[in-house]
Amino acid sequence: MFHKSIFQGKIEFDNPRSYSKALKMFRHRVENYHKSIEIIFEEEQLFSEEQNTIEIPRTVINVTEKAWKTTVSLLSYTAQFGISGNIGAWMIEEGNLMHFAWIEPKSDKAVVKNYLKGKELSKVEGKEDEAIELLSKAIELYDKHSQAYERRGFLNYILEKFHDAERDFSKAIQWDDGNAAAYLGRARLKMRRKDYDEALKDLKMAIAKSLALQDIHWHARRLKADCMIHLKDFKGAEFELRFFNKKDFEKSSRNSRHEKASLYKYALVMKELKDQETALKYLKEALKIEDKGQKYVTDADIYLEMSLAKKELGKNGHLADLKRAAKMGNKRAVGILENR
Repeated sequence: MFHKSIFQGKIEFDNPRSYSKALKMFRHRVENYHKSIEIIFEEEQLFSEEQNTIEIPRTVINVTEKAWKTTVSLLSYTAQFGISGNIGAWMIEEGNLMHFAWIEPKSDKAVVKNYLKGKELSKVEGKEDEAIELLSKAIELYDKHSQAYERRGFLNYILEKFHDAERDFSKAIQWDDGNAAAYLGRARLKMRRKDYDEALKDLKMAIAKSLALQDIHWHARRLKADCMIHLKDFKGAEFELRFFNKKDFEKSSRNSRHEKASLYKYALVMKELKDQETALKYLKEALKIEDKGQKYVTDADIYLEMSLAKKELGKNGHLADLKRAAKMGNKRAVGILENR
């Protein structure tokens, strides 16, 4: 049985000797372990002697589960001779993810060990400085390490070292123009300084270089909608938010924390597009989502906008919603009531 599968990414080798060893071991593995088993990619499709890389442009293909697993195993083995980079592999059945693999070098090389440890610590609050030190060591040993630059940029952003963060994100993109996380990070910096046109360019690249199967893809779409709202491109924002709101995120997804705010923003966009009925519908949907873990919007905000929409439509209940918003602490609602 065949299933839709997607592969994309790049593994880099630090010198021709490492590249030649990887190629030799790839051939040995194919000849001795996988000779009678289907492998998705031929050697010529993967290896670039000129660049000292294994590179797979985004490839969508229908293959058997056995072929997918064999290919992932072979790529994982060969990647261990690399110095940096990653390859993603997905298998999908009727829109549902069957299998996923994230392949990157894991070896005793100092560059690899420092990067992996720094990457892990970058997720731990309070370990930012230690993580930066490890990532910096990886970069000192291999100054083309795009993923190390991106992680260090992320940490510098967290520490509000914005100049250093932008330098790191730009370096990450310089060495790997497929690094979606670096585009996203740089876009966030541009949004901070209200340079929304330039942020949009990086967000479009982050979307193009990632898959709809990845959280980062939807993060970039959400921020793209925010930029468009600031630029008063409400039709563009409506498009992005509509797709975001249709997505069913796992609770573990960082995007799940923005579901309430996204519905609320969609309602505000529909108000700008003079569709109060749809705005009211989505405000009611936003109220159904519990506040716990949600960011950037409260029920008080939603009740205020519901009140204004109902009043515009001539519907009953707008005053009750306004009072509820005021009681919940919405200052604008309090002001409206005091000036009635």
